Amino acid sequence: MTGSSTLGTTGYSSAADPVGQSLFIQTQVDSTAVGYSSANYEVFLETTGAGALTAGTYVISVVATPHDLGVATSSQAKTVDISIVVSALASAALPAVPTGSTAVLYAGTSFVANNTVDSSITALGTASVTAVGVIRVVLLNAAGTTGARESVTVTTSLGTVGAGGAYGRSVTLAYSTTSLDIDVRPDGSAGVATINISTPSVTFASKTVSFYASKPATLVASVATPNLKVGSQNDVIRVTAKDAAGINWAGTLYSYASTAADGLIAGSATVPVACTWDAADGRHECPVTGNLAGTAKMKVFNYATAALGAAADLVTAGSTVTSNEVSVKVNTNTAATVKISFDKATYAPNERARIYVTPLDSAGLPIATNTFTNIFGTGGIQTDAAFTYAGSTTVATDLALVSVTTAGNSSAATGAQAGSALYTVFMPAAGGKVTLTALGGGLLPAAGQVTVTATATVTDSGAAALAAVTALATTVASLKTLITTLTNLVLKIQKKVKA
Repeated sequence: MTGSSTLGTTGYSSAADPVGQSLFIQTQVDSTAVGYSSANYEVFLETTGAGALTAGTYVISVVATPHDLGVATSSQAKTVDISIVVSALASAALPAVPTGSTAVLYAGTSFVANNTVDSSITALGTASVTAVGVIRVVLLNAAGTTGARESVTVTTSLGTVGAGGAYGRSVTLAYSTTSLDIDVRPDGSAGVATINISTPSVTFASKTVSFYASKPATLVASVATPNLKVGSQNDVIRVTAKDAAGINWAGTLYSYASTAADGLIAGSATVPVACTWDAADGRHECPVTGNLAGTAKMKVFNYATAALGAAADLVTAGSTVTSNEVSVKVNTNTAATVKISFDKATYAPNERARIYVTPLDSAGLPIATNTFTNIFGTGGIQTDAAFTYAGSTTVATDLALVSVTTAGNSSAATGAQAGSALYTVFMPAAGGKVTLTALGGGLLPAAGQVTVTATATVTDSGAAALAAVTALATTVASLKTLITTLTNLVLKIQKKVKA
C-alpha cells in the first residue's frame, strides 16, 4: 500500500441503518510514501426506543479492501466476522417468574380489580356463551414488572375456557399486555371442573368450578326458625339441594303450605314463594309468612308454575322434585318472664363470655323473635365484675339497656341463639364468682317484674398454678417411691447371682 503511517481524513457514509444493510467507511491517506495505515472504528446497535433490537446474537461482517493509488485491489480484500450479543435487560426480560405472578378466579362475567382470593362458584351447567367466572392472569418478570411475555395454556375437565374467540377444553392464549382475562363457560356438563393454568415458566394452583344439572335430584329441608311471629320472616326453612352427581344445586326453589289448612297458619297453599340461594353456606333459605298461631306443614320444590290443587297436592307438571315435609310454628305468645344466663359455668381469666337475655312465655318457653321494649327495669343488667369489651361488638352501655331484640335463628359462628338477645364480654383477670342481676321491666306482668340473676366462675390463676404444682409434687413422690423399690429389687437379684 502506498502511503504514510499518518492517517488523513476519515469519511463515513450511511443511510438509515436497519439490520441486514451495508455501511461504507473510507479512510484516506495523504502521503504517497510506502507504509502502513490503521484505523479504529466503533460499532453501535440500537437497543432502546421504537427501533430497538431484541435480545440475541448479531453478526457484523467487516470487509477491508486495499487501494493502490485509488485503484481497488479486490484480490487482497479481507473479511472478518464480528459477533455482538445483545442481552435482555432484567427490566425487559420476557420469561415469567412464579414470584408475584398470579391467577385469580372471580365469579361473574367480568373481573373486578383488586380481587386476590378465588371465588367459590356454583353455576348451572346448561351450555351458554355467558361466562360464570373469569380468571385473571398477571405475569411478572424477574424485575417484578409486567414485562413478561409468555403463552398461557388453560385446560378444564368440564365446561370451556378461553378468551378473544378461542374457547375449548384446552387452549393456548397469547399474553401481550399487563394481564389476561380467561372466561369460564358451561357446556352442558355437570360436575366439578378442574381448571389448570400454566406458562412455560410458571404453573399456577388449580381452580374449581361446580356445574350443577338442570334439575335437583334431592331436596332436604329443615326448620331454622323455631318460633315465627305473624308476618313475613326470612331464613325460616333451609334446604340442602343436590343434583344427581352430588353437586350443590343453586337454582331457584319455592316453598308452599302442604294443605289449605296449613296455609291458613303459615305460607300459602296456592302461591309458591321463592327461596334465596346462600352461596356462602351452600344452601337455600326460604322466607315464610306467619298467618295465625299454630303449627303448619310445608314443603319445598323446584317448579314455580306447577299446579297446586284444592288440597295443595303437587301436580307433576314438568320436572319437579319435592322436599321432605317440615313443620313450622307460629307463636303469638307474649313475654311473661325474662331469663339471663351465661354460655358456660366456668371461665379462664380474661376469657370471652356470652350473655343471653331470653323472654319466656307463661309456660317458660322461648317465643318468637321481636323487639321487647322495657323487658328490664331501670339500669338493665347490673354486674359486680369488671368486664372488658375490646374486640367485641358489645359496649359497656349495652348491658344497661332496658329493651332487647332477640334473634330468630341460632348460629354456631356468632353464638346467637334463637329467641335470645346476645351480649359478648370478656371476663375479669382475677378469679372469683361473677354475678349478673336484673329486674323484670314494665313489659312483663306483675308476677314477672322480679329480680333475676345469673352466675359464673372465673378460675383463680394462682390457685390453678398451686394445684398444678401440688399434683406435680405428688407425681414426683410416687416416682421416688417406685425408684426406691426397683433399686432394692436389683440389689436382691445381685446378691442371689453372687451366691
